[in-house]
Amino acid sequence: MPNIKAVRPEVVTVLATFYLLLAFNKSLWQHVFSLTAADHTGFILSVAFAALIAITFNLFLTLIAFKRILKPVLITLFMLGSGIVYFMNEYGIIFDAAMFRNVAETNPTEALGLLSGKLFLYIAALGVLPSWLLWKTPINYRRWPAEVLSKALISVGCVALLGGVALVNYQGLASLFRNHHELRLMVVPSNLIGAGWSYLHEQVLAAKTTFRPTASDALREPPSSAHPRKSLTVLVVGESARAENFGLLGYTRDTTPRLKAEGDVIAFSDVWSCGTETAVSVPCMFSDLGRKRYNAATAKTQEGLLDVLKRVGYNVIWRDNQAGCKGTCDRVTFIDLSNDKDPGLCADHECRDAILLRDLQADIDNLKTDTVVVLHQMGSHGPEYFKRYPAEFEKFTPVCKSNALNNCSRESIVNGYDNTLLYTDHVLASLIDILRSNQDKVDTAMLYLSDHGESLGEYNLFLHGTPYMVAPEQQRHIPMVAWFSEGYRQSFGVDTDCLQATRNQPLSQDNLFHSMLGLLNVKTSDYSQPLDMFAKCRHR
Repeated sequence: MPNIKAVRPEVVTVLATFYLLLAFNKSLWQHVFSLTAADHTGFILSVAFAALIAITFNLFLTLIAFKRILKPVLITLFMLGSGIVYFMNEYGIIFDAAMFRNVAETNPTEALGLLSGKLFLYIAALGVLPSWLLWKTPINYRRWPAEVLSKALISVGCVALLGGVALVNYQGLASLFRNHHELRLMVVPSNLIGAGWSYLHEQVLAAKTTFRPTASDALREPPSSAHPRKSLTVLVVGESARAENFGLLGYTRDTTPRLKAEGDVIAFSDVWSCGTETAVSVPCMFSDLGRKRYNAATAKTQEGLLDVLKRVGYNVIWRDNQAGCKGTCDRVTFIDLSNDKDPGLCADHECRDAILLRDLQADIDNLKTDTVVVLHQMGSHGPEYFKRYPAEFEKFTPVCKSNALNNCSRESIVNGYDNTLLYTDHVLASLIDILRSNQDKVDTAMLYLSDHGESLGEYNLFLHGTPYMVAPEQQRHIPMVAWFSEGYRQSFGVDTDCLQATRNQPLSQDNLFHSMLGLLNVKTSDYSQPLDMFAKCRHR
């Protein structure tokens, strides 16, 4: 390679600014153009917005443009940013602190499911190639006093330009930022920097905070001796199931034929998630915080529902076929089945959800105390929906067999997704059959709810994890199903006719903590009767 002429750091920062602005922000510009009018005024507003981003980028790079700092920082931004750009362009995701948390806390199976040749092409073209060129380019830095003076002058100029652009276009820009908070989460790589900083702050705050109990005054009333038989309450946490495609809730396709045939299943129609990703929804639903008060650092430093149930005498078991419980089961029995080697239920480093039911009958046969079991499903986790179910459940065809969903027809994506719900229906109905077959010796019940929904191409969005404030209904509206044995209804005073009559009332994952406490006779000052979905239909 011929010798490259040395350049001043100002040249590198300007070139890097325009490279990031143009190569990394296709989704941003498409969104901005869709929000601004297609006339002269809209064009001026778009240019002003672009100028603000460019000046801000250049200001930031100018402040770090020192020897041994600039190149490593830019190369890191190029490499990480290229991966973010791929997922933003291909799946329509918006990268925020919650999405950063998903990346940081994912497991190898989930990560492998997202890899593709196109992802590596993005990284090679947008990350590796410019990084190599930058590394080979010599930068001619001045002596320290002159370098600092130069940066000070450029910084003052950038601040002045920012103020000028903002003042001249204040009304339009203020309206744009005020009404479209998602814009700041779409700017690459500042969204990466902001999300990373927020996640780091969250971890540090959690580490410094003293762990505290929840419902420390909790007591179980009446005592277990008041019930003639032991009880088994199974809570199934689904994955990425959206209410819109759930047969029991009116979907045009019958994706829940076995549950429909059960007859005594209660399907709640108006249920909403706490978040749009597992890392938020799961710890949120098991906490007493509720969506509006939920904070990841707070949830990590306090007990949740399962801790309270264990403290008052229930045996609590978490059986997992996913990426863990996100801290909610850290102090109860945890059984990881996601990497099991059962040849009939597992293949390619993952297991079908039926593995959650394996050994359940043996557990019932050896039940010695009232027990709560949580089953955490792989469910309908994308993008490889075709891997979530056995071949015999591929009822709806053709099916997308790729993780690059935007290369598939929407029909094939929906078909694959609906097949996952068909398999979830099979797993839930099989669970009910096991519970019903043991109701002569154990009081049994099941409550199923998904952690969040899923986008299947609506509004050019796929998967989930869109910030809640702008997330479409498909990512927030979830199915919830309940079943109770006759003995459980009598022992715990559950009026299923009443629940059927009220199943269309609005509910959310905020209700889970208080509903389970009320259902299982746990008395505490932290219990809120208005949030207990069973309260009006429970008679002691």
